[in-house]
Amino acid sequence: MADDQQLWGYAEVAAHLGTSVGAARNRRNRGTLPPPDDTSIADRPRWKPATFQSWKPLGQGHRSDLHGNQTE
Repeated sequence: MADDQQLWGYAEVAAHLGTSVGAARNRRNRGTLPPPDDTSIADRPRWKPATFQSWKPLGQGHRSDLHGNQTE
């Protein structure tokens, strides 16, 4: 991956989501984060910031289970 491409670890993802690092890890373990863009280092998934631009996290006032994943 190019050096100019920034990647986020759990700390940056947590800051973006406004949660703790532990909560970000739990989201990944439950499968509620988008798939990582880089898994080349074991136990250290990393994401491109752009991955989170169009992604809408579940549990942020949005009940997808009630409305078939429709957006408000």
